[in-house]
Amino acid sequence: MVAPRITLSEADHDLVTAAVAQAELSTDGEIVTIVSRRSDAYHDAGLHWAIGTVFLALSVYAAFPDFYRALILRIMGGWEHELSDRAFLTVLLCALIIKFLFVRYLLAWMPLRMALTPKSTKARRVRRRAITLFRASAEGRTRGSTGVLIYLSLDEHRAEIVADAAITAKVTPETWGDIMAALIAEVRAGRAGSGMAQAVTGVGQVLAQHFPRSADDRNELPDRLIEL
Repeated sequence: MVAPRITLSEADHDLVTAAVAQAELSTDGEIVTIVSRRSDAYHDAGLHWAIGTVFLALSVYAAFPDFYRALILRIMGGWEHELSDRAFLTVLLCALIIKFLFVRYLLAWMPLRMALTPKSTKARRVRRRAITLFRASAEGRTRGSTGVLIYLSLDEHRAEIVADAAITAKVTPETWGDIMAALIAEVRAGRAGSGMAQAVTGVGQVLAQHFPRSADDRNELPDRLIEL
């Protein structure tokens, strides 16, 4: 069964934007929120499954050649009493090509491709995309290097927090663990907007402990939720 497609409404955008503005009232930190449908197309996963199917089929053909020779002769209607090596290998090659194309195009259906992509691969791709987006949107863009990105990739049900140099010097990655767990729980329940708002509040509380708001603090990064 395919999970319902998670979407963000205008109300969700307003909720997250308000949460960012509220969180930044207590800290010099700047919070950027980005939500993406997915972090990668995972075309290579579909290709790997198709290649794996070919190798598996080839192994089976090699293990039981007599069976497949007899099967091909039966399919030919018994007109031939012997099957030459050329004809046998040609038929097997055609069968392998058909299997490859079948699996390749079957996995063009994104829900199935996502389901068959290893979790470790998804985790790496989401992390890589989060770092790329952080570098483009927040890294080094604040006066005190206090920018932090909360990134959510909907189809993978994964989130990442990437922080600027001043934050990583004081806050360990483990600190974000409970915040991320709560966010993912909300996403799986179909409440992505609420989950992002709660994550913003949690991140804001951590930042307020280490980077309380100074008198001359100003808003340096946009508060609005960015949806890619």
